[in-house]
Amino acid sequence: MALAITDATFDEVVLQSDKPVLVDFWAAWCGPCRMVGPVIDEIATEYDGKAVIGKVDVDANQEFAAKYGVRNIPTVLIFQNGEVVGRQVGVAPKDTYTKAIDALL
Repeated sequence: MALAITDATFDEVVLQSDKPVLVDFWAAWCGPCRMVGPVIDEIATEYDGKAVIGKVDVDANQEFAAKYGVRNIPTVLIFQNGEVVGRQVGVAPKDTYTKAIDALL
């Protein structure tokens, strides 16, 4: 399962990570988000120990969604060393996300 990331934990979990981080910005009412969610959870299992995989519920945690210009959901951001190095807006195949992580490993 992907980590539940909040505004309170974002800095520590995402920006200070020494591993690549994939963050799925989503909301419970969003149909496409529900399609992406299980894929993100699969990736979290596959990359356990190699990368940090998490989800931010934008309804409950708006600070970092706003900071990174997340206007449409789902939006998946890839971070390395605290910087955004990749962005995928909308639903994408699993390998779109895994290739982005693999490029950083």
